[in-house]
Amino acid sequence: MTRLVLRNGTIVDGSATEPYRGDLAMRGDRIEAVGEVPAEPGDIDVDCTGRLLLPGFVDAHSHGDGKVFDPAVQLALLRQGVTTIIGGQDGISYAPGDGAYASEYFAAINGEHPTYRGPRVAHLLATYDHTTRLNVAYLVPAGTVRHEVMARSTEPATPEQLGRMRDLVTEGLRDGAIGLSSGLDYVPGIYSDTAELAALCEPVAAVGAVYVTHMRGGYEANSAAGVDEIAAISRHSGVRTHISHFHAEADTLLPLLDRLRGAGIDTTFDAYPYTRGCTLLAMPLLPPELAIRPVHEILLELARPEAREALRREWFPQIDQKPSLGPDWPTMITLGHIRAPEYAWAHGLTIAEGAARAGVDTIDFALDLLLASRLEVNAIMAVRYARPVEELGRILSHERHVGGSDGIFVGAHPHPRAHGTFARYLREFVREHGFYTWTAAVAHLATRPVDTFELGERGRLAPGQIADIIVVDGAAVADHATYEAPLALATGIDDVFVAGRPVLRDGQLTSELAGRGLRRVPIGR
Repeated sequence: MTRLVLRNGTIVDGSATEPYRGDLAMRGDRIEAVGEVPAEPGDIDVDCTGRLLLPGFVDAHSHGDGKVFDPAVQLALLRQGVTTIIGGQDGISYAPGDGAYASEYFAAINGEHPTYRGPRVAHLLATYDHTTRLNVAYLVPAGTVRHEVMARSTEPATPEQLGRMRDLVTEGLRDGAIGLSSGLDYVPGIYSDTAELAALCEPVAAVGAVYVTHMRGGYEANSAAGVDEIAAISRHSGVRTHISHFHAEADTLLPLLDRLRGAGIDTTFDAYPYTRGCTLLAMPLLPPELAIRPVHEILLELARPEAREALRREWFPQIDQKPSLGPDWPTMITLGHIRAPEYAWAHGLTIAEGAARAGVDTIDFALDLLLASRLEVNAIMAVRYARPVEELGRILSHERHVGGSDGIFVGAHPHPRAHGTFARYLREFVREHGFYTWTAAVAHLATRPVDTFELGERGRLAPGQIADIIVVDGAAVADHATYEAPLALATGIDDVFVAGRPVLRDGQLTSELAGRGLRRVPIGR
């Protein structure tokens, strides 16, 4: 096999050592040598003078499960240095089953998978083998498991139902899933009680995998209740835990992590360097007992004047009382994706702005959007307290943090985190403010997530490791996606290798489809 050699770079290898000048040789899908690499006949050299050589980044929270086959999505991720994404997030995705529930309920988040039709995690992982330029790992989604066994029930699981759900989790882990996820503000996850989740985590703990959760209750000031539930689940099952997109004030979040550590609970978390969130518009605006119903039934309700009036009278006053929204919610929600073409003009507008242009009140406008789009609408959610970079730095530099974007690639005006998160870590947190050294950045964005999710011989630049490698111009790397222009690509990472094959050269995609569906590789703990 021809040897590919990256010459004269500054190597940040994923160990605790400081960056050092050297070369890196790849042969096949592995790193052959790092440091001083004597030339051999037939070498293909890439000059990396003035650039950094880093292990490829792992996006620990991605909604690219179905969109990763799109070259535009691959380009957006590779230009940030991301070589692996972790899907199956928030308790909802395609497998196990035929993928229909995720394609319906999470259409505005994950989109539809182009080829998977079921029934197992093994079949889903196979769809990523050499069909994309990035790797994809997968969490068994607890909400999808519940839906497979209990359909749209809002009742607690019976012992027989719980046994069947555990069997699906066990099967998914055997198929190569890296753990279990839950989304406890979505349906049906909102109806899963702590005992059910703890039972589902037992087979996860038995193999040493990880439980990843979108906590119950909306985070922020309510984070303590979610953390207490995580602690109860871990105490019962012994499972390792990971908190998805942990957003709260630093003085709330950091003591809660200390509380878990003090209780002996092994916990990591991901958080992105933005203060606004993004979710299904239907999640905050429709009550769970309505959202759990089939889409066609929900649409019939939204079309009935009496049902709308009941929502206006009984549900929307509750939204006005939520600390995360309040009565000015129409000014805090910006429209990211709207399926209905007749409302394409509203992309990037707030609910209040769209309602004013349409000449209707805000509640009717929001419900009209959901009705016309068959619920397929996502929205960027503003927050009352925009955290300064210094506070984000306290959170993102915590030793248990790993990089995650919560990136959503569905929509004409998405949250900029999908196109900018990892380049923003490097620009803002390494170069401009110094919260990370380059060595620390690799720990947060590559080495620690590889270890946390057991992704095999990745995350380090050493002989024998799989050659997922990025070449970074440390002085120039930058994100350009903003809330106003969310699709702008990052710059400063122009060469990326996955499994030893160049998938990005000079900032452009190559024809190499080197990505794989990653199966969990257990490590000793």
